[in-house]
Amino acid sequence: MPDPAELRISDQDRERVAREIREHFAAGRLTEEELSERVRAVYEAKTEGELRALRADLPQLPATRAELKAELAERRGELRRRLLQESGGSLVPFVICTVIWAAAGAHGMFWPVWVALFALIPLLRGAWHLYGPAPDLERVERELARRAHGGHRRGGHRRHRHQRRL
Repeated sequence: MPDPAELRISDQDRERVAREIREHFAAGRLTEEELSERVRAVYEAKTEGELRALRADLPQLPATRAELKAELAERRGELRRRLLQESGGSLVPFVICTVIWAAAGAHGMFWPVWVALFALIPLLRGAWHLYGPAPDLERVERELARRAHGGHRRGGHRRHRHQRRL
């Protein structure tokens, strides 16, 4: 495995670093001479290590609005995928109950809908927290993590450990 500093860079990488250096110049961190030297070196750079060296003495710039938006969209997509996977798994009892209802003659009220609610309510609640008027991605992450670890409620896990000690 090659050293990450020795990996070749793309034109897009060079453009991004040149933009960052120009922003540092605009903020007053570099002189005109340093700006032209560094920008020239950026376009001559071939590896990630060379680009890193050109920014080593400069602070990290805050993420741009577009970068933040892209990160949010990626994170939201990942949470949506996890939410759908978990909800899809909880629809299995609904499918089984529907098959039983159909095999029994499909008479009367469609009672498996009550089983579907156990899958749909968490799905709808998660979708609201992902796409509602005040998205709360941390809350969705906590809920998915809680479900993945056996559904322990706040404090419930601690009580369980305490009971084992007795």
